[in-house]
Amino acid sequence: MKQTNTGIPEQNRQNIVNILDALLADEYVLYTKTRNYHWNVVGPHFNDYHKAFEEQYDGLSEDIDEIAERIRALGFKASSSLGEFQKNSQIKEHPGEYPDAVTMASNLLNDHETVIQTIRKKIPEIGDKYGDVGTEDFLTSLMEKHEKTAWMLRSILE
Repeated sequence: MKQTNTGIPEQNRQNIVNILDALLADEYVLYTKTRNYHWNVVGPHFNDYHKAFEEQYDGLSEDIDEIAERIRALGFKASSSLGEFQKNSQIKEHPGEYPDAVTMASNLLNDHETVIQTIRKKIPEIGDKYGDVGTEDFLTSLMEKHEKTAWMLRSILE
């Protein structure tokens, strides 16, 4: 296979991929959690929550694909197993627990804010330390998507 030659040294690309791989795990666990809540939400505002969670997991599905493709563009394989995602994610699931709709929204808000904080910390590292302005730009856009989702969840909770 032809070597990746984009002007970023291989060790820097590996370090960037390690960051993206952890983010991919967070996104996948958050996707699964959001889909779980979509399926299992109940209550007087069921339809509103059900639709909101569906919009959110659809967006997360697209983001997951884009992160994996960014990893591939950098010349590496993307993690792709549930075991890897669970092991590498800071987002935690709660199997067998079905909280009320408000708690679901609150849990998702906390998770999105965790992802936002992680991305915000990693953006300077990727750009300044590893010299990858493309991934830096990609992550800025991804962070903005999470900020919008967090704002919507906060609005639901008010």
